[in-house]
Amino acid sequence: MENNSSNFIKNIIKDDLESGKHDHVITRFPPEPNGYLHIGHAKSIILNFGVADDFNGKTNLRFDDTNPLKEDIEFVNSIKEDVKWLGYDWDNLFFASDYFDEMYKRAVLLINKGLAYVDDLNADQIREYRGTLTEPGKDSPYRNRTVEENLELFEKMRSGEFENGAKVLRAKIDMSSPNINLRDPVIYRISHTEHHNTGNKWCIYPMYAFAHPIEDAIEGVTHSICTLEFEDQRPLYDWIVENCEMESKPKQYEFGRLNMTNTVMSKRKLKQLVDEGFVDGWDDPRMPTVSGLRRRGYTPEAIRAFSQEIGVAKTSGVVDSQMLDHFVREDLKLKVPRTMAILNPLKVVITNYPEGEIEWLDAEVNPEVPEMGTRQIPFSREIYIEQDDFMENPPKKYFRLFPGNEVRLKHAYFIKCEEVIKDDAGNVIELRCTYDIETKSGSGFTGRKVKGTLHWVEASQAVSAEFRNFQPLILDKENGEEEEKSFLDRVNPDSIEILQGFVEPNMKDAKPQDKFQFFRHGYYNVDSKLTAADHLVFNQIVGLKSSFKL
Repeated sequence: MENNSSNFIKNIIKDDLESGKHDHVITRFPPEPNGYLHIGHAKSIILNFGVADDFNGKTNLRFDDTNPLKEDIEFVNSIKEDVKWLGYDWDNLFFASDYFDEMYKRAVLLINKGLAYVDDLNADQIREYRGTLTEPGKDSPYRNRTVEENLELFEKMRSGEFENGAKVLRAKIDMSSPNINLRDPVIYRISHTEHHNTGNKWCIYPMYAFAHPIEDAIEGVTHSICTLEFEDQRPLYDWIVENCEMESKPKQYEFGRLNMTNTVMSKRKLKQLVDEGFVDGWDDPRMPTVSGLRRRGYTPEAIRAFSQEIGVAKTSGVVDSQMLDHFVREDLKLKVPRTMAILNPLKVVITNYPEGEIEWLDAEVNPEVPEMGTRQIPFSREIYIEQDDFMENPPKKYFRLFPGNEVRLKHAYFIKCEEVIKDDAGNVIELRCTYDIETKSGSGFTGRKVKGTLHWVEASQAVSAEFRNFQPLILDKENGEEEEKSFLDRVNPDSIEILQGFVEPNMKDAKPQDKFQFFRHGYYNVDSKLTAADHLVFNQIVGLKSSFKL
């Protein structure tokens, strides 16, 4: 597929190939299976698979499953589904756990070379000994254990003789390094936890920073592309590849991560939203997860176009979330049928239309794509319009329906409001109107003009439906606003609006993930989780228009 990956990554690869440094390209997408992927991961998927495609290379999907406490096969399966939905297929599927034996051997190699030691300090003590950005760390009292003692203790760690947290294995590098990542990082910890792939074979697990470069080297990855937060870990990445004597020498390259307005880009925070019940799961349509975007109705084509437009930079920035919505509209406007839906119904009785008669009218499926044809919609004495398309005492320049005013019903006739029916509380519950048979849409009538056109649904055959409209789940901070105690303080209490209304009868067979443009409302998608045979649920994908400009 076409890909416009950023110049600086492509130029690096191009130079490597032209100089003979590499004669092929292998990239990898290495998610941790501890949550669902979000839009930032989608950008990484598109980049890694895209640059490999550009140079006829290969991309591995590899699960960095080194922390069984937080991992689950559910996440593995969801990630596979997301990658395929975005339009990509991996050349090889790997797990970090495939290499646990090899990683253990490399750790033993470091011990034998005097470059790793077993430490008895606990996590708080290790953090204290590490120092700060301005002050160097200090050596652990266990740093100078002999090779023999370290080998014996590491084997006992593996055989399960110590409790969680009792000991760790640390690389011996430089406690005074200005790069804190090189101050004897922990490379193995004890965790008596069953692993989704290896069961109870292991009770020690490698740390991500140790495992990741070894995995890349084993797989022959040529370009290990990651986000900028890993830039300071590049010297450790190189140290591990070199001192573990890996035959292949992958190199790490960093790009700016995706940040978007009104959007959380942290699996930890997204998990908190799920666990604390702010949303109804990882695939809630308000979530920026790939599964949430899919359920809401976003398309992989739109996400790819968005990712390619923002490009890949060496610095991080903030992208307006409306840009993604723009690409969704651009993708859908020529693909989906247009139809009418009433989200807040107000009944209209056309008093001079024959009782019991139903007339079928022609309507285009998508006026921008004539080859999509036409559809038939019923019209009768009783219809529904939107409540906010009527005002009893309208302001000036209000062109919709009000007492004595005439409007056009889209694809149908002119109607004029003659009478307003209210309930005992004074609420408008019904309008009595008349229609002019001479004004039928498409008849060529030019006798007079009206300024307002309303959408509507015929009442007797209307299909009831639930509509879910969305606003951003997370509100951005206002200028000058103090840092909040928790991002949860910015959860929007009005992020979802649930309405009960009607759609045209041709919608009765709509299936999950079917998409439509509802006249004047926007683009909607049939919800894949809540829709049942007798209960249609539509998620608003995006509105029809936005002030956003590319």
